Amino acid sequence: MEETYLKRLLTVEETAERLGISPRTIYNKIGRKAKKKFPIKPKRVCGSVRFDIRDIDAYIEAL
Repeated sequence: MEETYLKRLLTVEETAERLGISPRTIYNKIGRKAKKKFPIKPKRVCGSVRFDIRDIDAYIEAL
């Protein structure tokens, strides 16, 4: 029995690809010293940065 499921938490690279921007742009905007913060709040899971796909889709819809 094979399940089809969609990942809910995406990596920075997957998020960047979905938004059509560079991963470096995301890393620069989520840093502590960033002057202009990234509009989607990241989630930290065991030291890695992830983004909820629902937050990404809501951001895209709001554009």
